[in-house]
Amino acid sequence: MDIDDPQTTERRRQIIRSKQFLRQLYEEWYALIRGRLPSGGGPVVELGSGAGFMKEWIPCLITTDVLPITLIDCVLPSDGHLPFSDASLRAIVMTDVLHHLNNPRRFFHEATRTVEPGGAVVMIEPWLTPWSRLIYQRLHSEPFLPDAEQWELPNSGPLSGANSALPWILFARDCSQFEREFPQWSRAFIKPLMPFSYLLSGGISYRSFAPGWAYEPLRKIERALGFVKNWTAMFALIMLARLPKGTGLG
Repeated sequence: MDIDDPQTTERRRQIIRSKQFLRQLYEEWYALIRGRLPSGGGPVVELGSGAGFMKEWIPCLITTDVLPITLIDCVLPSDGHLPFSDASLRAIVMTDVLHHLNNPRRFFHEATRTVEPGGAVVMIEPWLTPWSRLIYQRLHSEPFLPDAEQWELPNSGPLSGANSALPWILFARDCSQFEREFPQWSRAFIKPLMPFSYLLSGGISYRSFAPGWAYEPLRKIERALGFVKNWTAMFALIMLARLPKGTGLG
């Protein structure tokens, strides 16, 4: 199926919900994101809601996507503009979306405009480790280019364009450059995650290699191996905090 076809996203939603091991993985991701949201009553916007179900974990969530699919609240314009007022959002959240943005600078300018001081951007994204480099470059369909000179991606479809190494490039390799360009944001939290669980889930494209009941025992083993996560993690939980006014350039 064409990855940029809305029907593909609808099919992916069915797969995530039906594969018990994969569904539990997403539930853990959503719980981690919810746990990093700043306090307050302002709206939280999810980018690239697509096939997910984060709204079940954050009921006030405004779901969005660039594709016209069912069960979302807002279709975003293709030019990267966020149709929200200045300083109106408590947070922006996403899972596996940032590395598909063909112009991340445009996104962070829009996030700076729309997220209130004290707010946050919270995401789970692919991360670079020796183990993940091996997996992403040899077994994954999306490009994984940690040596890419540019942050921007070639123009393509909303999902077919990608560099899975982009989050690591922005917040590790080029972190000083990111801080110079976006001084309103602080890297508040980066936690490497899950060296093996996603592989065992089969992801969205393949059958699961583990039954649903095995999820918690396998995650306990992974947590016990936390001391090697910087060499083995495949994902990271990332939180950027919007600095309050009067703090630096916030």
